[in-house]
Amino acid sequence: MTAIRDDGSERDRVLANGAVMAAGTVVSRMSGFVRSTLLAAALGAQLHADVFNIANTIPNMLYILLAGGIFNAVLVPQLVRAMRNDPDGGDAYTSRVITLAALFLAVVSVLLVLAAPWVMELLLDSRFSEPALAAQRDSAIDFARYCLPQVFFYGMFVLVGQVLNARGRFGPMMWAPIANNVISVAVLALYLVVFGPAQDVFGAFSADEELLLGLGSTLGIAAQFVILVPYLRSAGFRYRPRFDFRGTGLGHTLRLGVWTVLFVIVNQVAYTVVVRLASSGTASSADGTGYSIYSSTFLIVMVPHSVVTVSLATAILPRLSARAAEDDLPGLSRSLTDTLRSALAVVLPFALLLPVIATDLANVVWGHGAAAAHYELYAPSLALFGAGLAFFTVHYLMLRGFYALERTRTVFWIQCAVGGTNIVAALVLVRATDAEHTSPALVLAYSASYLVGAVISYAVLHRLVGGLRTARLVRFLVRAAIAAGLSTAAAAGTAYLLHRAAGDPHWVVAAVWVVVTTCVDVAVFVALARVLRLGEVTTVVDTILRRVRPRHVPS
Repeated sequence: MTAIRDDGSERDRVLANGAVMAAGTVVSRMSGFVRSTLLAAALGAQLHADVFNIANTIPNMLYILLAGGIFNAVLVPQLVRAMRNDPDGGDAYTSRVITLAALFLAVVSVLLVLAAPWVMELLLDSRFSEPALAAQRDSAIDFARYCLPQVFFYGMFVLVGQVLNARGRFGPMMWAPIANNVISVAVLALYLVVFGPAQDVFGAFSADEELLLGLGSTLGIAAQFVILVPYLRSAGFRYRPRFDFRGTGLGHTLRLGVWTVLFVIVNQVAYTVVVRLASSGTASSADGTGYSIYSSTFLIVMVPHSVVTVSLATAILPRLSARAAEDDLPGLSRSLTDTLRSALAVVLPFALLLPVIATDLANVVWGHGAAAAHYELYAPSLALFGAGLAFFTVHYLMLRGFYALERTRTVFWIQCAVGGTNIVAALVLVRATDAEHTSPALVLAYSASYLVGAVISYAVLHRLVGGLRTARLVRFLVRAAIAAGLSTAAAAGTAYLLHRAAGDPHWVVAAVWVVVTTCVDVAVFVALARVLRLGEVTTVVDTILRRVRPRHVPS
């Protein structure tokens, strides 16, 4: 088998593939912001919004719990190996995987719809069992019944997307979620026209409201899966149902998946505790913060992760898997650490900028309709998420190395430490504060858990592959911290001067201030990156410029 070439263009190829996915992710996230804005305008930020948002997040949680770990982490290396080693290029193996997954997800989705009341009982605070919140509990169960079929569509979307990724087609999976957001925006716009902004941000929903929001959400998830299907043929794969599962290599995949399933169980147990604690914040006080604020601010914070880190990790995972198959541990280490530095080059300045723009950004995104009077409740959670994002980036990329090496058992034990830290910190911090600070307390618990995860995963992988070029990473971090610190100071000074003009700006003015402050931060950071010779930053910038620069056709 021919060894993989290791030349100076590898990072450029990864960044180029990542740029294709990042473009789709940017558009998807922008449409996601519109959805988040309309959702807050329609439902507010208190208990009324939590009833829908908690029910609508359950399908994704359960999909991840039941199959997401295998689909996202274990499957790509196995697909790559089947393509390299099987006489038919892995077509039969891939068809068997799709058939088995579709049968499993369909049966599970039906069972979950029937079990909706018991599912919701796990995620709602005990206060929802009281007579005063009986109507809200019934609405949550109704929403769950409408939304739980999404488990099937989430699973099939990710599965087909990973088949395309393994065959070098990275773009469709990143662009398809735009269809979901477009449908969600249309549904919410229709909701506002028909029902208007919520007048009682602590009340239940009518049957018609539940039908529109619930079925509309499921339709969006189904659409993003259906859009991917035609790309399978253009990628050179034709699906044929296969039921001959025995003795075909699926057992090895499932054995690897056992530890990943356990990993996901730990993660979802921790997340269930977080959601339940979040529901207590809005259920106990009119000024409480809960799941809607926690999840909405998390959406904002995950933008650089989705645009940069996920795109780079998705592009590099097949290469990491191939290097692992070649037993090229130095090459794997080099590819992974180059990707880590490229991701941190974007994540670090963003994390430091968040506290500076948090209030204005909250005003822009959520200062409308039913949430207009409460947008400032979003700002503390938004500001605090930055540190957690940096730690999560390190942890996330280290796990790609473990998955490429098929060390899923190691990942499970690391995630036990992460999940345990999150649960303990969340319980302690939420009990130590009031209802208004429930969401910020959960953000701090998130950051603490991924600090633990980043340290452990880096240390274990460092020992496993014989080094992760730590000295070079430290030198990069020192220079990046200097550049990001100075650029954040410039942004903070700009924001201070702007706020001297008006203490409580209209959201349009706040949007201008966010743009101006961010532009100052980016300009100063990029300039300092060139002075400090941060090649990771300048390479990312040059890649973006090549993508957006107009191409002149020779005459």
